Amino acid sequence: MANPRLISAKIIQKILEEKIFFGDLKKQIPEKDLPFCNMLILTALRRLTAIKEILRGFLQKKIPNKHRLAEYLLINAVTEILYMETAEYAVINETVKNVRNTCDKFLGGLANAVLRKVCLQKKDLLKKADQVSPLPDSFAEILAGYDAEQIRQIGAAALKVPALDITVKSAPSAWAEKLKAELLPNGSLRLYDAPKVQQLPEYASGNWWVQDIAAALPVAAIGDIAGKKVIDLCAAPGGKTAQLRAKGAIVTALDISAFRLATLQQNMRRLGYTDISAQNIDALDYLQTASAQFDAILLDAPCSATGTFRRHPEVLHIKTREDVAEQAALQKKLLEACPNILKVGGVLLYSVCSIAKAEGEQQIADFLQNNPHFKLVPISAAEIAPYGDFADNLINPDGTVRTLPYFQNGMDAFFICKLQRII
Repeated sequence: MANPRLISAKIIQKILEEKIFFGDLKKQIPEKDLPFCNMLILTALRRLTAIKEILRGFLQKKIPNKHRLAEYLLINAVTEILYMETAEYAVINETVKNVRNTCDKFLGGLANAVLRKVCLQKKDLLKKADQVSPLPDSFAEILAGYDAEQIRQIGAAALKVPALDITVKSAPSAWAEKLKAELLPNGSLRLYDAPKVQQLPEYASGNWWVQDIAAALPVAAIGDIAGKKVIDLCAAPGGKTAQLRAKGAIVTALDISAFRLATLQQNMRRLGYTDISAQNIDALDYLQTASAQFDAILLDAPCSATGTFRRHPEVLHIKTREDVAEQAALQKKLLEACPNILKVGGVLLYSVCSIAKAEGEQQIADFLQNNPHFKLVPISAAEIAPYGDFADNLINPDGTVRTLPYFQNGMDAFFICKLQRII
């Protein structure tokens, strides 16, 4: 019989110790247990710094490495007691049983004592937890260049469960009414407390797809590409590819992962975009060997993904500034190879779902300093917000775009800029 609390603890252990994304482990969860495990794991990851601080106050000695699973069982149990509506006795009984069965009887007794104290002190512990930043020190190091108030709001955004954003092929106002969704300034639609995507009206019609509002902005800024040859260099799962095609472009989509490219092709079939040329190839290899010339390039570059922590809170705990530096080095190589396939006068739209300025603002500042054959083209509010004004200023003074996770009541952190090849 499946044991959802034990499964969840093992998954959190794997995420944190092996730096694996939760999405890559979900197949380990039985379908019937998925809603519970999903909520438990995501809540634990969002609240992890506070929960660890609470447990340190109750554990006089560090749990031995050979019994580390007990620590993750306790993390999940504290998560349930403080932030979920599970009956406390059920949490304690199941956790103690799991600790005894997988570790040893002594730790089972310890777990029982600790969790009973947590239940008795619940109100005070919740207040204490509210004073602990959800951003671990290793993630805070990534936020160089942000001020204290920005970092505080970034932390607050990390605790919020995100809404569901979708992009439509056309007529967003009509679709907002049909789906009972909020129409966002860029034309994205937002649904709160949405059911499973497949259960939404007209999912099979192929008229819309799931895409965070911030992820929908790069293509909005690319300009008029109808009838033009455009390449999406790192395309899967295909949200931006679909946007390019919806704008009338002749699209070539590349991705280094055959599995992810297959997902893109499946998505394009649902949307009715069967004329997209999809290729399984490393973008850098393609840039260095291809002879084709394009009117525009979309380089949604490989990055640390540190801007996606609202939907993927594990990012807060598994990404470091070393990851940022590694990805920034690859981005630099990709950017410098783009002229090989871009026509003079063509547009290079660069974006990253990273909150680190080293992958965004600083990356492009360095590129422009070393590549005089490109100029920066300012992005205007009219391009990215045709349906109203954003509540926050997304556009930097130089015309690049920086979104932050607390903007517009929640969006991924992205950096976006538009470059034009001039020689």
